[in-house]
Amino acid sequence: MIGIVLFKTALTVYLVCAVVYAASLWVRRVLTARVATWLMLAALVIHTFSLASRWFIMGMSPVIGLHDSLSFFAWAMAATYLALQLRTKTRVLGAFISPVICLIMVVASVELGGDVGSSDALQGSLVTFHVIFSVTGEALFVVASCAGLMYLIQDDMLKKKKEGSLIRLFPSLRDLDKINHLCLSWGFTLLTFGILAGSGWARIVWGSHWQWDPKQIWTLLAWGLYGFLLHQRLVVGWQGRKAALWSLIVFVFLIALLIFGKIFFQTIHSFV
Repeated sequence: MIGIVLFKTALTVYLVCAVVYAASLWVRRVLTARVATWLMLAALVIHTFSLASRWFIMGMSPVIGLHDSLSFFAWAMAATYLALQLRTKTRVLGAFISPVICLIMVVASVELGGDVGSSDALQGSLVTFHVIFSVTGEALFVVASCAGLMYLIQDDMLKKKKEGSLIRLFPSLRDLDKINHLCLSWGFTLLTFGILAGSGWARIVWGSHWQWDPKQIWTLLAWGLYGFLLHQRLVVGWQGRKAALWSLIVFVFLIALLIFGKIFFQTIHSFV
């Protein structure tokens, strides 16, 4: 099947991309990071055709099912990172983002060919918009966390006066803070739209906007925490190290909570 071949090809190119990004830190050359960026672009193009083949050839949404939602999550991360290249020269940030993309793609590959479910509850534009907006918003939060981690590492190196060719490769602290803020803002907005679409879909399918489902509770908690971070940035004036640190803390907390919920609780969101 062409979709599977394209997915595996994209995964392979993403893996090569991650290795080249790591090599760019080792050899400390901008040219190597530039090559890695072009590799990620190539992987994204192949990945896009993979998703399109699922949608048009198989006649299904490319975001319904665990494999497809994870694949789309990785696609959204790669697309976001490359879009940021248009505004800031942050190529080495790919060394932090590409391993996460590879990890998500590897997990998605385990579910490749699995049952995506054909329930009537998973049909319609609302559920598609719900998953697309929510997954893209969450992908932006991961990019924000990667930028936050890179900010903390670089800030620590500067404070310890470990300046050298490696620091020269890093984006400026200002650019990293800007990326963190942009991804947080857009991620929160998209997640809000995703929650609204999901609420409308739940009302149609189950007769109620709220089901007290573990994934619903987790999503609402994520929305509240990231809303708090956005408030602190816009109203209180958080920026720099404090904003980066708290975005990372919230991300780690939510990932731990999500894993805990997956292990111990059943969810009606088994399709993502």
